[in-house]
Amino acid sequence: MSIRIMIVDDSFVMRAIVGEIVKTDPGLEIIGEAEDGQEALEKVRTAKPDVILLDIEMPRMDGVEFMKRLRLVSRSKVIVISSVIQLGSPQAAEIWKLGVSEVIEKPSGALSLDLQEIKGAEIVKAIKRAVGKA
Repeated sequence: MSIRIMIVDDSFVMRAIVGEIVKTDPGLEIIGEAEDGQEALEKVRTAKPDVILLDIEMPRMDGVEFMKRLRLVSRSKVIVISSVIQLGSPQAAEIWKLGVSEVIEKPSGALSLDLQEIKGAEIVKAIKRAVGKA
């Protein structure tokens, strides 16, 4: 049985890059995508992802607000992939309290075209750790 993944990022390009990373492992399956937290909340109930790969800075509903509301409807594991979360920041402390599994920094800012090359293997490993299959 594959690990079911939802990708939440306001950038179509970043969703595509993260999707390509997920597709490198046959044990991972993309079951949904969303442009922001609001759309993700609408989809998470029916999609039932095992892991959500979440950006923080998004329109309508950002990743922090999404995390606050997610626990009311799902027990999906969340891995934040973001260019704005820095270790030790108040925002980072808040998402850890909200139950994020891991935080992975985008290496080149919000549009990290080099994400697969630099962080691809790390993202796949983080997904597996989140569900206890590492």
